[in-house]
Amino acid sequence: MLGSTGSIGTQALDVIRRNPGRFRVAGLAAGGGRVGLLAEQALEFRPDVVAVAKASAAQELQLAFYAEAKRRGYASGDFPLPKIVAGPDAVAETAAWPCDVVLNGVTGALGLASTLAALDAGRTLALANKESLIVGGPLVKERARPGQIVPVDSEHSALAQCLRGGRADEVRRLVLTASGGPFRGRSRAELADVTPEQAMNHPTWDMGPVITINSATLVNKGLEVIEAHLLFDVPMDRIGVMVHPQSVIHSMVEFTDGSTLAQASPPDMRLPIALGIDWPDRVPDAAPAVDWTRAHTWELFPLDDEAFPAVALARRAGELGGTFPAVYNAANEECVDAFRAGRLPFLGIVDTIARVLDVHGPDTAGALTLDDVLAADGWARTKARELTAELTGTD
Repeated sequence: MLGSTGSIGTQALDVIRRNPGRFRVAGLAAGGGRVGLLAEQALEFRPDVVAVAKASAAQELQLAFYAEAKRRGYASGDFPLPKIVAGPDAVAETAAWPCDVVLNGVTGALGLASTLAALDAGRTLALANKESLIVGGPLVKERARPGQIVPVDSEHSALAQCLRGGRADEVRRLVLTASGGPFRGRSRAELADVTPEQAMNHPTWDMGPVITINSATLVNKGLEVIEAHLLFDVPMDRIGVMVHPQSVIHSMVEFTDGSTLAQASPPDMRLPIALGIDWPDRVPDAAPAVDWTRAHTWELFPLDDEAFPAVALARRAGELGGTFPAVYNAANEECVDAFRAGRLPFLGIVDTIARVLDVHGPDTAGALTLDDVLAADGWARTKARELTAELTGTD
């Protein structure tokens, strides 16, 4: 369980808690910012290993273990401490720990090393960290066996479920749905003065700060278009997006005979998480179902590309391929940080991503390497910071 103290991790552990005879937690890993919660999780689920990416948090974690054990009434020595690994490579090390499934719920491009480690170790990868696939692209795909990656994003889980309804050669197009975020229906001009607090007020989902802001800009949907292309080998021009404010239809697949299959459920991440960690089996009562005894109104609208150009920009990056998706993602992560810190306006996030993509040169010939990806990621972050400083007049 990578990212166990985050939104995906805590919901996954809730699924496991309610199905004690079905799953066993072999390892937990987190960044190290919430060691108290990590210690609570370790005492409850008894993993063999616990990892923290922040090396200085190792001693703090041990103290938190003792404090939590005392709170629970354990006598000294009654609770065997798990192995603790700490440092920048600790999470990836845990991804290769003996187990059946690795759930990668790490946020951002930092999840790439763990994705590669899990695949190289032969584990089934329940992938909630879309950035690692987008950034790593060919590197991830060449390491993965058929069926080794199981999507956990609600949209891609929905697509995977719908794709069970037909053969690959019967698929005409994929349609991802988007809630539209907190600013659905606004024009570009009406987004000029958006604050971080407003962007964090998502109408449907309870998520971490980065993905919540990505949903407000629709960068998240752009990343998901690239992810769908890589996961399901469907060309970018056959992947559409529709705005669906109710967030009940999670995505759809249109087949060549004119039929469309949609996956519907109330907005609750525990369902795709449960399916991801037990694929292809379903976990009974993983989340509430739609109440079919009452009336429902579900709306679908075309995406406003003028107000929200992030998806079109992601298509461009995905079509260019190579390191362009990594540049798109890295520039966005830097811009989101700047926006949250008050150094960049809301519209400046996607505008700056576009400028970074414009000045990124074509990739050199030859197969993409990890060094290429890391170099492009670092270059994009530096360029985004430079452009942000130019825009705002700061150092």
